[in-house]
Amino acid sequence: MAIGGAGIGPLALFAKEAGYEVSGSDKQDSNTLEYLREKGIQDIFVATDNDVAIIKEFNAQKPIDWVVYSSAVLLENPDSQMLDFFNKNNIKTTKRDVFINQLIKDKKLQLLAIAGTHGKTTTSAMLIWLFKAFNLDINHLLPAKVSFADMAEYSPKSPYLVYEADEFDHNFLNFNPDFSIISGVAWDHHEIYQTQEEYKEAFRQFISQSSQTYIYRYDYDFLSLSSQELNILEDDDSLLNEIKLIGLYNRKDALLVSRLFSKLTNRNIDEVLERVSQFPGLYRRMEEIKPNLYTDYAHTPEKIIAALNVAKEMVQGTHQKIIVVYEPLTNRRQHYIKEQYLNTFKNADHIYWVDSYLAREDPNQPELKPKDLISYLSNPNMAEEAHMDQSLKLEIQKQIDSGNLVVALSGGGGNSLDEWLRSNFKT
Repeated sequence: MAIGGAGIGPLALFAKEAGYEVSGSDKQDSNTLEYLREKGIQDIFVATDNDVAIIKEFNAQKPIDWVVYSSAVLLENPDSQMLDFFNKNNIKTTKRDVFINQLIKDKKLQLLAIAGTHGKTTTSAMLIWLFKAFNLDINHLLPAKVSFADMAEYSPKSPYLVYEADEFDHNFLNFNPDFSIISGVAWDHHEIYQTQEEYKEAFRQFISQSSQTYIYRYDYDFLSLSSQELNILEDDDSLLNEIKLIGLYNRKDALLVSRLFSKLTNRNIDEVLERVSQFPGLYRRMEEIKPNLYTDYAHTPEKIIAALNVAKEMVQGTHQKIIVVYEPLTNRRQHYIKEQYLNTFKNADHIYWVDSYLAREDPNQPELKPKDLISYLSNPNMAEEAHMDQSLKLEIQKQIDSGNLVVALSGGGGNSLDEWLRSNFKT
């Protein structure tokens, strides 16, 4: 279910390559569904939750053994008619984590899990990149597009599975990784974790379930960890200076994966750092849409600061201004982070602030508009309310023509600022 999603889509492809017979459904067609069909998953149905008859007919022809769904399915529709049909017909129905654990068991894989509030996808992609760069087979599931690998790959020659272990809905607590990486921790998913301490405790539990963990000192202290058996990297590790990537957070992610990869493959760390410095990047992580226009998935204060630090490095010596177009991700999150906006955009010269991208919202929370959130900036005059329309398009083009660096920050999917930019500016 939701086979077109960033989590379920790669899992479906991986299962198909691993020898399972895979079918799926989603409420809307997409490029992902078409790609999965091209990869041999032909039984994919565009069906809303009310279209139970379609699934019922399919099940009569090809009995379904196991239904796998993402957390979003139940959160969006707790009274799902499809899930009710499966349950009434005694068809095994679980979240994706249970099936992934079955895959790990069936294929005798060691789990390399990447967890963290921010940086998970980039860190996972970097680890996959290193295996590819050294011509080593690797199993992986990746919820983002990269130039050097598919969104999922199964190889019987590799003993490892690289997987982004998401803390949303406590998903990552269903795993017992052989090796885990913590890419950075800051309280998030407030609808799941009511307090910061609950969030920290989830990470502490995840780490306790991991045989070995790589973590920076800052996150070690933030989580109030006490075990000295962890692989703790210092935040000012001198090896960070050996990595030739733009952005401190990119270099820190790269050092984490380099340390783990060096251990797994017995390769010299200097050789590994040289290869990781050639990491080509990934979709929506400071991705160039056209010259001087970039898009980034940053949607938490920590990630916004990190993205703008990258932008600051990019304009060193060019005297370009940094212009931000910002779409907050979910109104729900804004109620928790609005006070943190104070100096979050300190590296920006101007901000065009659009309405929040809405998803899984709490109907009891009033919608915070751009002007409400702008008021929390230390300098509200640096930002203006904007809308994704012709006027904003002209403003962005004017900034590009003036030679300024325009960085769009958005975390949403369909109909997000990122999609709007691509349709209006992609060359």
